[in-house]
Amino acid sequence: MRILGLLLILLVSIVWLTGCASVHSTPPTSVHQPMTVRPQLREPQPANGAIFQASSVRPLFEDRRARHPGDIITINLVERNVAQKSTNAQTSRRSNLSAGVDAASASGIFPPFQLDAEAGSSSTFSGSGAAAANNLFSGTITVTVIDVYPNGNLLVSGEKMLIINQGHEYIRFSGVINPHHITYANSVQSTQVADARIEYVGSGFIKQSTRMAWLQRFFNTIMPL
Repeated sequence: MRILGLLLILLVSIVWLTGCASVHSTPPTSVHQPMTVRPQLREPQPANGAIFQASSVRPLFEDRRARHPGDIITINLVERNVAQKSTNAQTSRRSNLSAGVDAASASGIFPPFQLDAEAGSSSTFSGSGAAAANNLFSGTITVTVIDVYPNGNLLVSGEKMLIINQGHEYIRFSGVINPHHITYANSVQSTQVADARIEYVGSGFIKQSTRMAWLQRFFNTIMPL
């Protein structure tokens, strides 16, 4: 009994420590990694004039839109998806079979007899289903250019973390941007981003309370009914 009590205490301690570690753990992500990179340092230019300096020149007609790894760009999240699906199926089948045999007595030895047989079967099936989804996601997030493709498209990725009332909320975004879609305010709509991956996940006590405990999930796996 003493060994059983020690094992029970050890199990409870492991479960408690696992729960404490998972409350504020960072949720896994599927966005492109890394989510930020350091800009490449340019080679220093020598001083070559009293007024014009090649090391600090900024073209007069050049905008400030992102175009290099390490540059940042603002994504306007304007996602709205509406989907609806309905199905209906119905089948019916019926079959009948009947047979009969009549025989007269032979020389009065066997009495007359009659054999009748009848069989029938029928089956019906009716099924219907419906599904609907209406998702709305709006907001802004600033991401970093992590790679530039040979055709000029930009691969961006970024994360925003909010700490609200003992809970951590994560907004993550990654995708491929055509530089021609970037506005002069250095922003782009999320609907214009290819291969977009948008995540809104959280961690903390509120998130943990809405998740089924691991021991209950285990018993539901081996005893689903």
